[in-house]
Amino acid sequence: PEQAARMKKLQEQEKRQKVEFRKRMEQEVSQFIQATGEPRRRFQPMNKIERSILHDVAEVAGLTSFSFGDDEDSRYVMVFKKEFAPSDEELEAYRRGEEWDPARAEERRRLRVGGAYPPGPPNDYKDKYRHLIGSDAAKAAARTMEANKAYGC
Repeated sequence: PEQAARMKKLQEQEKRQKVEFRKRMEQEVSQFIQATGEPRRRFQPMNKIERSILHDVAEVAGLTSFSFGDDEDSRYVMVFKKEFAPSDEELEAYRRGEEWDPARAEERRRLRVGGAYPPGPPNDYKDKYRHLIGSDAAKAAARTMEANKAYGC
């Protein structure tokens, strides 16, 4: 009985800490939304539970959020205002642990157009999923994606 009481007390304490953490994140996200010159905010590294709470708070607030960092100790969350949602290139830079530099990305793009990569859509759903679902189904999936884009999905 004593151990059960201790466990219950620990669980209540953990729950309280999560509630307090969520409140703190709600305040920070609210400040971020009101900060006009800030398109994105990087949070300090945090554990998995804290990251999931922050992702939830961001989603409820109508923001986009992603986690970056390879090992559990250094993973952090970045929150983006919808109108500044990151491009695939921007996300790739963060995944590599680099700062996003739009000017450098533009320079790379210019070099690429003249170089080995032909210009075209950044991802072709037909090719991306052909190996999984065959070419007929891939074409149908791509058509569905095109239709969904028209509705902003």
